[in-house]
Amino acid sequence: MKAVVYTEYGSPDVLQIKEIPTPIPTDDQLLIKIYAVSINGSDREGLVGKPLYARIGGLRRPSQQILGSDIAGRVEAVGKNNTEFKVGDEVFGEIPGYHGGFAEYVCTRGKTLILKPASMTFEEASAIPQGGVIATQGMSEKGNVQAGQKVLINGAGGSAGMFAIQLAKLHGAEVTGVDNAYKLDFMRSLGADHVIDHTKEDFTKSGKRFDLILDLIAHRSAFAYARALAPNGTYFFVGGSVSTLFQVLLLGPMIGRITGKNIRLLAVPQNRKDLIAITELCTTGKVRPVIDKRYPLSEIREALRYGSEGRAKGKIVITIE
Repeated sequence: MKAVVYTEYGSPDVLQIKEIPTPIPTDDQLLIKIYAVSINGSDREGLVGKPLYARIGGLRRPSQQILGSDIAGRVEAVGKNNTEFKVGDEVFGEIPGYHGGFAEYVCTRGKTLILKPASMTFEEASAIPQGGVIATQGMSEKGNVQAGQKVLINGAGGSAGMFAIQLAKLHGAEVTGVDNAYKLDFMRSLGADHVIDHTKEDFTKSGKRFDLILDLIAHRSAFAYARALAPNGTYFFVGGSVSTLFQVLLLGPMIGRITGKNIRLLAVPQNRKDLIAITELCTTGKVRPVIDKRYPLSEIREALRYGSEGRAKGKIVITIE
């Protein structure tokens, strides 16, 4: 099978398209023929090895040589102990460990996969899992957004942000989206009431206060985020710099005791419950996955370069024939 392999951290130039053996499922696994896989921030971080937590399991070189986690495809073979799916089932979801998806086939136990709705294309399905689950946790499960609350989403024009905007609006919140100038109109099209170009305005210094901040690209201090929260407000760190992560972990509890504001890490486990919930909203049209560009597997380098430019509105999807 064809797969995109890398043996060192670096730019998309280190990626190689190789012919490698098709994996054979164990008794507990499925063999999935992949038709589409979307790119996530975790793929870009895993490629360059930054922030430092992206190197967990492989400090000097990647321990897993195939990136990609959000897949959609068809079950080709089933191990004898796996009774959840059958050959021919169209499935999608995240691959545990966030690797193996940039290939024609992958083996997985299927615990984080669900059946693809017939009304949904493979490309649309692959655009949902990681971003949709993060947004569901941030807005609904942990964020518990209420009507009338003020919500800010930093990095709102990306894969998780596009879902977070729509979910917050479904809950009746007033939503502010923060991203670069290229994505302002895109955030408005998803329902954002206010948009901020992060290159021109620092939302932590604007004087405005928010009940919930979902930060997908954090790089400011924990104290700056506390300043932007309303009384009893909550700030969630999802991704960003290591220094901000450590501040949230170490200083967040102290800030909470002093101010009553909640500064914390949002740890989002891969899970079916949230994937099912966001998929149901997508199938009913209440939420929509947006695909900015599609690339064939042979153009994976170009796809990742485009993503690293910060201009992608929503998702970038790799199609595999």
